[in-house]
Amino acid sequence: MLHGLIKTSLLALALSSGWMLAPAVALEASEKSEIETVIRDYLLSNPEILEEMQMALQAKQEAEAASRSKAVISENSKAIFDAPGDVVLGNPDGDVTVVEFFDYNCGYCKAAMADMDSILEEDKNVRFVLKEFPILGPDSMGAHMVAMSFRELMPEKYGEFHRQLLGGERANEDVAVHIATALGADESALRAGMQDPAIKDDIREAYRLSDALGIRGTPSYVIGDETVFGAVGVETLEEKIANLRRCDSTVC
Repeated sequence: MLHGLIKTSLLALALSSGWMLAPAVALEASEKSEIETVIRDYLLSNPEILEEMQMALQAKQEAEAASRSKAVISENSKAIFDAPGDVVLGNPDGDVTVVEFFDYNCGYCKAAMADMDSILEEDKNVRFVLKEFPILGPDSMGAHMVAMSFRELMPEKYGEFHRQLLGGERANEDVAVHIATALGADESALRAGMQDPAIKDDIREAYRLSDALGIRGTPSYVIGDETVFGAVGVETLEEKIANLRRCDSTVC
C-alpha cells in the first residue's frame, strides 16, 4: 500500500508541477532522473504527506465500506434481524435490535458476553439476536449444531445453555450435549434434531450474510444501519443504541 501511495504522490507532484502536461511525449532519461530526484527530495523533506495520504485513503475506504454495509443491511433486513431460526434474548418487542454473530470458541465472544448481559440488565427495551456463526473449526461446528437443536427443543432455556457453553473453557459437541442434557434435554431427541437440514441451511445463511457484510471475525454486530466489527465494549454498544433512539442512526 505504501508503494502505491508513493507512486500516487509522484504522479500528483508531477502533475502539479506541470511536468506531465503532455503525457504523450516521452521524457528523456536525464529529465526523468531529474524529476524523480526532485520528488524524492521533496517527500524526504515532507514525509507527513504520505501519512496524510494514508489517512485519507483509509477514511475513503471506511466510508465506502460503510455505504456498502448499509445497502446490504437494507436489502437483507429480514434475514439479519428477523430470521425464524435465530434466538432472541431480552425484549422480543424491543425498540432497538442488536444482532451478534458469534462463535462458541471465540475468546473475544466469551468476554463480550458480559457486554450483552449488562445491556440486557440495564435496558429492558433491547432485543438481542444471536446469530450462530461457527467459523473456528469442527469443535465449533459441533457445538453450534447442538445449540441449534437445543433451541428448538427447549427455547425457554436457551439463554442459560448459551451462557454456560460460551462461558466454558472449550466448546465442542460432547460438552454442548452434556450441558443440554443437564438442563433437561433428551439426548436422543437432541441428536435427532442435529440432523435437521434446516440447521445447515441457517449456518449457510449466516455465512452468506457475513460475506455480504464484510464480517471476517467474531464477535461482529449489526445495529441499525451499521455493521460493527469486534468486541468494541459495552459503552460503544450503548452509545450506538442511544443514537438509534435519538436520531435513527448509530452516528448522530
